Amino acid sequence: MADQQDAGSTRSARRRRADPGGQDDGWRPWRTEGMPPSDDGAPSGPRWGRVLTWVLIGWLVFFGITTIQDVASSNVVQVPYTEFTDQVADHNVTEVFARGQTIEGMLEEPADVPDGDGSYDQFVTERPAFAQDDLLTDLEDAGAVVRATPVTQQRGVLSNLLISLLPLALLVLFYVWLFRRQSAMAGGMFGRRKSRRVEPEEVRVTFDDVAGIDEVEQQVSEIVDLLKDPDRYTRLGARAPRGVLLEGAPGTGKTLLARATAGEAGVPFFSASAAEFIEMIVGVGAQRVRELFEEARKVAPAIVFIDEIDTIGRSRAGAQSVGGNDEREQTLNQILTEMDGFSGKEGVVVLAATNRADVLDPALTRPGRFDRKITVSPPDQKGREEILKVHTRSVPLADDVDLRRVAQSTPGLTGADLANLANEAALQAARLGQDAVHAKDLADALERIQLGAERAVVLPESERRRTAYHESGHALLGMLQPGADPVRKISIIPRGRALGVTLSTPDTDRYGYDAEYLRGRIVGALGGMAAEQEVFGVVTTGAESDLQQATGIARQMVGRWGMSAQIGPVQVYPTEGDPRQAGASEALLQAVDREVRDLVADCYRRARELLAEHRDRLESIVARLLERETLDEDEAYAAAGLSRPAAPDEPLVGARPAPQSAARG
Repeated sequence: MADQQDAGSTRSARRRRADPGGQDDGWRPWRTEGMPPSDDGAPSGPRWGRVLTWVLIGWLVFFGITTIQDVASSNVVQVPYTEFTDQVADHNVTEVFARGQTIEGMLEEPADVPDGDGSYDQFVTERPAFAQDDLLTDLEDAGAVVRATPVTQQRGVLSNLLISLLPLALLVLFYVWLFRRQSAMAGGMFGRRKSRRVEPEEVRVTFDDVAGIDEVEQQVSEIVDLLKDPDRYTRLGARAPRGVLLEGAPGTGKTLLARATAGEAGVPFFSASAAEFIEMIVGVGAQRVRELFEEARKVAPAIVFIDEIDTIGRSRAGAQSVGGNDEREQTLNQILTEMDGFSGKEGVVVLAATNRADVLDPALTRPGRFDRKITVSPPDQKGREEILKVHTRSVPLADDVDLRRVAQSTPGLTGADLANLANEAALQAARLGQDAVHAKDLADALERIQLGAERAVVLPESERRRTAYHESGHALLGMLQPGADPVRKISIIPRGRALGVTLSTPDTDRYGYDAEYLRGRIVGALGGMAAEQEVFGVVTTGAESDLQQATGIARQMVGRWGMSAQIGPVQVYPTEGDPRQAGASEALLQAVDREVRDLVADCYRRARELLAEHRDRLESIVARLLERETLDEDEAYAAAGLSRPAAPDEPLVGARPAPQSAARG
């Protein structure tokens, strides 16, 4: 791998030496990874901070030299004219210089300063205008030299010039810096932003850092092989895919997979978010797209990764399309043009990620642009175990930690969720001063992530009792419904916005649900409300989330999944938008509403009947819950007097609450 990376860097360096103008030192809206450094290893762009530092140092040195010169020349003493004439009479003056009535001179032997301390050998005095002496004769008789230049040399012309120009030079430098700063800020609006060079060895990831999506790795590995050995494919007439679209839920590892592809191939990696191409000024996004693809071609083979491409790639023919000349559409048109410009021999592959592949423009997803569409799904149980192994490589685990059981207890979690789980468990272990992460740390971290931290709320006894009946109603109906997910935990400890919670998760991953199972889910969701009605004869606001969940399932069953005999196998509610725009009539929508109400009402009656029939089991769970506040799976089934359903393995306490959870808020 290192040899391949070095070879790719050498090829890129040769291309830049062959094209000296190819290296642009401007600002970029994207980030680069694996880009070969410049020949001298210096970063691009002027270092204004360093320039100003050297200017300041030079000015300080010059100022120090001139200051020393001024201090050295400050030994000249101002003496009275009579003192000067006395020194001339004593033949102690060796040389003098006169400018007007000012006389400078030096003594042969130092003399005492008149009316002062110390001595002097250089002096300056003023000759009175009324003096009648013949000073020149006296000096000649004393053997003094009358000079034509000053005895004490003044600062030179060059020094005075530099000192006089220094304020102007500093002012010019300030305005140059201000102009460059304003240009940089304007460049951010007109297509350029600052980027930082990232060394490959610092952030490179490979397929060893990606787990849980083996089938996706197999599809992407062909791209890696093609970038490593393009001749193997071109001699058979094959060309590289121009684009690969990664679609999937957030957190499934689309960006990580793109970076790993570049790391495996050992090529430069350009990453940018689609939103970074859009600015207020029309034409900026298209300019940025051109710059990005130009840079990728210069260092090809390379990978260009555009995240959240649905920001600019939405369909131009949809109902939400406003016009045909906006900035988003121009940016999309430029991307289409650039991808059409690839010949297949340039070695530039475009990877894009989106959570909404269904809203992309057909011109973007057609063959010849994005040739491949790869779905990155949440991992299954085995995949979650592999992902946990990756994220716990640097985390010391205790002997009681079984990652297989943790993976079993986390259905629906993505790679990002599992990474957060491992990190939260490590943080808790560190807070407790432990040397390793234990199974309890993972369980507590999972509960904190999904349910929120425990709140220090002191509930009144009446509210606490009502919450216990509410959660016990959820749990008991979950135990009584055939084929329902096993109840994992019951708690009346306030967490987040909920006063209590009941968790139910399947033993294995489930990918399809029948009508009977979904009706049981509605019955279980309404169990808390039914328990309060049966015991207290009232309904409280704590059933808000339960009603929302039950109504949502019923609407999906009737309006999208064709599980109603009255409505039939038709889809009334579209994926998004108003169903009226999709062609649904008012009569059909009213029929769906009636069917949804009847379905929820029938499930609510069934919930009350089951609770009334098994009232003794409900009271037993409530009594145990008020005593312990939290019941795990074994304790909950024991309190209800029911046998626990058979499971392949013992799960970790805690699981993803939605949609198999009910909470009272």
